[in-house]
Amino acid sequence: MENKQRYYPPATTRSSLMLQVASSLVAEREWRYRQAKITLREQGGHGLQFCFFGDDSPGGIEAVGRGEVHIATVNPATVLALAARGRGPFEKPIPLRTIAVVPSLDQLGFAVSQESGLTSLYDIRKRRYPLKLSLRGQKNHSIHIVVKEVLAAVGTSIEDILAWGGRISYDEGNMDDPHGFRARVAAVKRGETDAIFDEALNLWVNLASESGMRFLSLEDSLLKELEALGLRRGTIEKAEFSKLPRDVTTIDFSGWPVYTLASAPDELITSFCRGLMESRDSIPWQGEGPLPLERMCRDTPEGPLAVPLHSAAERFWRECGYLSK
Repeated sequence: MENKQRYYPPATTRSSLMLQVASSLVAEREWRYRQAKITLREQGGHGLQFCFFGDDSPGGIEAVGRGEVHIATVNPATVLALAARGRGPFEKPIPLRTIAVVPSLDQLGFAVSQESGLTSLYDIRKRRYPLKLSLRGQKNHSIHIVVKEVLAAVGTSIEDILAWGGRISYDEGNMDDPHGFRARVAAVKRGETDAIFDEALNLWVNLASESGMRFLSLEDSLLKELEALGLRRGTIEKAEFSKLPRDVTTIDFSGWPVYTLASAPDELITSFCRGLMESRDSIPWQGEGPLPLERMCRDTPEGPLAVPLHSAAERFWRECGYLSK
């Protein structure tokens, strides 16, 4: 009788299978479900041991603060500063720490139609202007928190705009749907919309400028007030966008931080950093080549450290030679 060959896969096969398939799916643009939450526990264990969340919204910050998630991502970095200070939607300070920041240079654009006659965000309040405003369709995106804080700093709100007869539309348009910005700018040209407040500027600054829209600069006094909250100022540069008439001062929207709590175990953070190092060649990002870890642990314009590095992460990156001794 022919001997049957027995197969004994390693215990890691099940988890590796799931992780690799999920990794393949989230890399496909046709696959809609692209945010991953991963739970890790001992084999045969019960309940949650560690949880990682590849999120882009501020909702994950509260989950990290409650200990439901141990390591997460968000866009932009500056939202972490709001949470760390207990400002904006965060009722109390959350002791957050950074592990690394994926580089992503971006700012927030406040673009209005020429026909609106608006030359400053303060004009909205002064004129009680019934603004027809286009905002990001993803309602849990950080854009809505930051816009709310900016409007509050000029003495108004979305609720005021609606009360004055304005309209808010939540429209598509992001890195996965660049055509959505064309539709939003076209609505401005038809007079259906007065303004677009959004990030992902490389997709729409030149388009909006060519269509006659004006990007509003934020006054220095306004920027100082917003910086006191934890937000950062940024500049939309004419040198980068050929159709832009001049540089525009605004709020920075850079960086995709990987973050945790200050109290997160050193062993977990060191292991995560090691895993990030070992997988840097296979993680897609907006540039070419492997993740630039040597830049991801230092405060840079494209990867700001809105909150300090976790002590274990700082030690790991220093031992790698990425930070000065």
